[in-house]
Amino acid sequence: MLILAIDTALDHCAAAVLDTDSAAMRAQETLPMQRGHAEALMPLIARVMQQSGVGFHELDRIAVTTGPGSFTGLRVGLSAARGIALAAHKPVVGVTTLSAYAAPIVSEDGASPVISAIDARHDQVYYQVVSGSGDELVAPRVAAIDDMLTVARLGAPHLVGNAASILAARWPADAAAPVAVDTQPGPDIAWVAWLGAAAEPAHAPARPFYLRAPDVKPPANLPLEPAQTAAR
Repeated sequence: MLILAIDTALDHCAAAVLDTDSAAMRAQETLPMQRGHAEALMPLIARVMQQSGVGFHELDRIAVTTGPGSFTGLRVGLSAARGIALAAHKPVVGVTTLSAYAAPIVSEDGASPVISAIDARHDQVYYQVVSGSGDELVAPRVAAIDDMLTVARLGAPHLVGNAASILAARWPADAAAPVAVDTQPGPDIAWVAWLGAAAEPAHAPARPFYLRAPDVKPPANLPLEPAQTAAR
């Protein structure tokens, strides 16, 4: 199976082509950035596809991160993935950033729980907790940092995500210390591809995975549209 993976959810812009038959990455590229995903993504995908030697029509599936993450960044990646899937007549699947962060650690089947954490700003984090073997212990959610730190009772965890160091700095002194702290601007695009390959399209929709409403909201009491006004 040939998978094109795309990630623009957080502080990088990334794409990769995975060949599952040979268990090899045909090509991949990651550009660190906090803004400018819309301008960078399509040229990046073009370079990755050229380096892979794979045509869009040869792909079997497109995988894209669905969040949690930047509202604008998510829209960029999802729009590109859906557009490519539509043009190439291929299925598209969604992968959450939290599961992509945890995947390489879970693949080692360790003994420690894994906490994937993303900075949600306003002293909050998006997070998920799984066991070392991948069983869900705490479902994805958003919470104030002080509230989520109650998960320290689960034992010494492996912290991963762009908020990993934030949690480590505020980890309770009376709890077992984290066994590792992996602060990463975004998940490894290779694991986005592998999770996309394993996903069931019917159960992994390529739509935004929001755990709270966007910070930007339309102003209240907007005037009626002209057509509605005229109909009064």
